[in-house]
Amino acid sequence: MILIQNIYYMLSYAFKVLQEKSYRDIETEKFENVADLLSEILIKGVKRELKRGILKGYVDTEDTLSTIKGKINISETINHQTLINNKVVCKYDEFTENVYLNKIIKTTMQYLLHSDISKERKKRLKNILAYFKEVDTLDVYDINWKINYNKNNQNYRMLIYICNFIIKGLLQTTKNGKTRLLDFADDQKMSSLYEKFILEYYKKEYPEINAKASFINWQLDNGFDLFLPQMRSDITLSKGNKILIIDAKYYGDNLEHYYDSNKISSDNIYQIFTYVKNKAFENPDNNVSGMLLYAKTEAQIQPDADYQMSGNTISVKTLDLNQPFINIKKQLDDIIKKYFDSMNV
Repeated sequence: MILIQNIYYMLSYAFKVLQEKSYRDIETEKFENVADLLSEILIKGVKRELKRGILKGYVDTEDTLSTIKGKINISETINHQTLINNKVVCKYDEFTENVYLNKIIKTTMQYLLHSDISKERKKRLKNILAYFKEVDTLDVYDINWKINYNKNNQNYRMLIYICNFIIKGLLQTTKNGKTRLLDFADDQKMSSLYEKFILEYYKKEYPEINAKASFINWQLDNGFDLFLPQMRSDITLSKGNKILIIDAKYYGDNLEHYYDSNKISSDNIYQIFTYVKNKAFENPDNNVSGMLLYAKTEAQIQPDADYQMSGNTISVKTLDLNQPFINIKKQLDDIIKKYFDSMNV
């Protein structure tokens, strides 16, 4: 479980734009569900961009015209026999607001109109949609989320993330064509946000500590690494000669169940152990530790243990997201105190 308001706080660390004044009142507002929260973020974000002017760009266009524009598509002109009417098929670049990012946003806003959000927000969405009359919509199941961002559309990065969150994580279509709200976002979407939130939290709150998602090199005797998978940590914190590798895990169940016993996932513990041992071998003068940081679930038993493995400390802990955010901050701050403040760095 997670408090709805905490999703906003997590997003605000993942996307610094949400810490700006125009979004501040979201902190004190009450939301009935996650879609209600995300629709409010989307509304504020789109209105913010509309004040700057709706995004436009060049789009490849093909049309049958009486005057030549751009290049003539000879094969299409012949196939459709347009010359009979003194017309040709032309291909040209049109500077328009009907760009792909606007299509994603319009599609998402229309999708939200059929979801479980407040009537007031649906009214505001309809008002905003009036600015998107010339923009086409997309099939929600066939959206290409691999976006190339540049200096002209960089401001849309957070908005498209929110659109993806809404469509992929929160809504689904029933057999009768209606959309309904899921109880919560799927684990994959929340896992990505959970990981990004923790990393960005430490970047912002502890600038004296180097926080990044880093690759870890295999320590090989002969350098031969063909077919070996890449090792990339979710979060690596380092200061002086201290290194903490954190693997953030967001699951529906944090423990595996074997008959009457509960066990940590063997894949997870083997993974963090491999990260730590290879990092320690690469940096023999450093104190390297590892942590599996699970998001707490409703299960009665939660993992909480520290292990000493071949000279390194590997911990398995949980972060409770279903509590006031100030308490979440304290849990994250306590990790820093334990691994860095009390050590010789």
